[in-house]
Amino acid sequence: MRFERLDLNLLVALDVLLAERSVSLAAERLFLSQSAASSALARLREYFGDELLITKGRQMTLTVRAENLIEPVRAVLDQIRSTITVSQPFDPASADRQVRIMASDYTTQVLLADALADFARLAPGLRFELQPMGRKPVEAIDRGFADLLITIDFAVSPDHPSRFLFEDDYVVVGCRSNRALSRPLTPEIYFGLGHVTARLGRGHMPAFDEWFTRRQRQTRRVEVVAPNFLSLPLLVLDTDRVATMHRRQAERMARIFPLQIAELPFTMPAIRQVVQWHCANGSDKALAWVVEHLILFAQGEKGDQAEPQEEHDAMLRRFTLDYRAR
Repeated sequence: MRFERLDLNLLVALDVLLAERSVSLAAERLFLSQSAASSALARLREYFGDELLITKGRQMTLTVRAENLIEPVRAVLDQIRSTITVSQPFDPASADRQVRIMASDYTTQVLLADALADFARLAPGLRFELQPMGRKPVEAIDRGFADLLITIDFAVSPDHPSRFLFEDDYVVVGCRSNRALSRPLTPEIYFGLGHVTARLGRGHMPAFDEWFTRRQRQTRRVEVVAPNFLSLPLLVLDTDRVATMHRRQAERMARIFPLQIAELPFTMPAIRQVVQWHCANGSDKALAWVVEHLILFAQGEKGDQAEPQEEHDAMLRRFTLDYRAR
C-alpha cells in the first residue's frame, strides 16, 4: 500500500534500520535477506532524498535527517499498533516472537536462567535475546533497542512503567579454606583482607559495594578487578581474598564451588531489582505475560520482600546519580 508515493511497508523497515544502524542486523530482525534489506534502504533513500545511513569507518551512522525521523516513525507505528491492529488474545503455547531483555550477568544467573527454562515449556515459540548492560540502559528502552530492562530501581526512567521483582542484600564470599571467614567478621578483619571487585562495562564503572565503601570513607585493598559479577566467586578460589556480592548469587555459587559465605560486619543497603518497558508497549500482551511470570519467579524464591529503609533509599539514589554522572 502506498501513501503519497511511500510504500507503507517500508516504514517498518525504516524503524528497524534507524534502531539497528546496520543493514545486516536489520535484516535479521525483519527476517529478510541482506540484499532485500539493502533494497529497502535504497528505496527509502530515494523517497527521502537522503542517505539516511552512511558508513564511517567500520560502522554506520545516521544522517541528521535520519535522526529526526526516529521518533515520528516510531510514533506512527505505535499508533497503528494501538488503534488499528486487531488485538488477538495472547496464547503462550502458540506465541511466536522475540523478546529482547537487557540485564546484568547477575540477574541472568539468579533469575533469567531458571525463568527462561520454564518459558521453554510454557511458551516454546518465544525467543529471547539477552543484552549486556550498557552505560545508558534507559536509552535502550527509549529507542526500542530492548523490550525489557531489568536493573536497580533507581536506574530506571520515571517516564516508563516498571514492576518490582525482588530485593537482595550483600554477603562476603571466600574460599572454603579461607580461615578469616571461619569466625564472625569484624570491620578490621574485612578491610584488612584482599578483595576482588567488579567494575562494569567500557567505563569500568564500580559496582555498588565498592561505591558504598568509598562513600563511608573506608578503603579496601582491591587485588583483583573483574569485568562482571559472575567472575567474582571464581577469583577467590584457592586464595585468601574475599568478594562482596549479592546473597542470591553467592548462595547459588556456593552450591557449585568450594566457597563459604559470611555476613558483612556492617550494614550495606539492599538493592531492589525492577523490570521496565516502554510506555508505548503497555498493551503488548506477550510482554505483559513475560513480566508477570518473571515476577512470580523472582518473588517465589524468597516470598514477600521488605521495603528498604529511608536511609537505604537515599543511599541508592546517590549511587544512581553518581553512576549516571559518569
